[in-house]
Amino acid sequence: MVLTEGWQLLTIRGIPLRIHPSWFLILAVATVAFHQYYSFNLTGSSTDLALSPMAVWGLGLITALLLFVSVLLHELGHALVALSQGVRVRSITLFLLGGVASVERDCNTAFGSLLVAAAGPAVSLLLGLGLMAINPAASQVAPWLGLMVSELGSLNLVLALFNLLPGLPLDGGLIVKALVWQVSGSQRKGVEVANACGRVLASLAIGLGVLLLLRGAGLAGAWLLLLGWFGLGAVRNQQQLLQLQAVLTTLKVRDAAGRRFRVLEASASLREFSRLRLEDSGGEANADWVLVCHRGRWLGRVDDSTLQQLPVQRWDTDHLGDHLQPLSGLASIREDAPLWQAVQTLEDSGASRLLVLSPAGLPSGTLERPELGQAVVERLGVKLPPVVLQAARRHNTYPLGLALPQVVRGMLASGEVSAADFPSPSSTR
Repeated sequence: MVLTEGWQLLTIRGIPLRIHPSWFLILAVATVAFHQYYSFNLTGSSTDLALSPMAVWGLGLITALLLFVSVLLHELGHALVALSQGVRVRSITLFLLGGVASVERDCNTAFGSLLVAAAGPAVSLLLGLGLMAINPAASQVAPWLGLMVSELGSLNLVLALFNLLPGLPLDGGLIVKALVWQVSGSQRKGVEVANACGRVLASLAIGLGVLLLLRGAGLAGAWLLLLGWFGLGAVRNQQQLLQLQAVLTTLKVRDAAGRRFRVLEASASLREFSRLRLEDSGGEANADWVLVCHRGRWLGRVDDSTLQQLPVQRWDTDHLGDHLQPLSGLASIREDAPLWQAVQTLEDSGASRLLVLSPAGLPSGTLERPELGQAVVERLGVKLPPVVLQAARRHNTYPLGLALPQVVRGMLASGEVSAADFPSPSSTR
């Protein structure tokens, strides 16, 4: 389940704090619930301080806000430990179901992931225990203050224990993932186990929610249904990520490569090159490359700068072989390399296109971001409309905004793949 950005309120240690529009709904519900709680526990009591109805509503709103401060501290626990592990935190967002800290990637190690996952529940547990400890003193100051401290302490303990349930997307699921990763040595195995646990928990929540609805517990049943739906959405997202990683690992460059180059003999004139360029693309910057060979031997390449730098009078007398640039100047990759390595090479080189080389080190094709992304989504069973592909080719981006570079960085950081397993392509001959 993907959250929209929402509104940014402030930054904490460089981390943007955002409020999702759905947060206002849960704030209103919590305020009503706390108002009812205070009305029941204070009205008619001998220790009643004769709070006005408006004051009780204000007390409910303050308690709801303090509860979300507790949620924010919970997420800050995750975020600050993530920063200590060298992981950038994009934002913390408060929304309908609480809060979420968005991080750029997983930690490099299972132990680091365990620390990040456990930090949130630890903060909530300490808050809960601390509030319960000062509750007697707060009750001496004012009954309503004691009720507030007691309620917030109990809710923080519930928040800690609830988040420790062993299934994604809860912190307990992340702890399970880290522990399985530590034991098995595979982050993927950890995600699979935690995902399975999360699916079971979400299904139980939905089943219990339906049962409560049938028995008349409307609000509690609806809340469990919402939690179960959110959990299944998170499990589905994790499963899609696993499938995406598998595709990037199993598909080879040859499965996505096209042929965005033309071949001319070294004896061809610059005039022939000019005519070819005009026929192909009108001199566009993303036009096909022009590679030069002589009797089957690859010599190099030429580009439009050759035509721009020489007077037109020389186009009939100069040959391509006189103005060669080396093929080694092009970012390249072997056709038998996995697609994740192509993503890494594109991002590291900053190139818009890769030269694909055969096992013998000879040019066999090209690879660009739109074609790479198309191969990935089609392997996942999605057929892209032509208009989407055209837009991706026009901007030289991955279709549908696929965050393939981030996925590959996560795979490399976790050790699921290693750049050392795939050496650089051999020299072009």
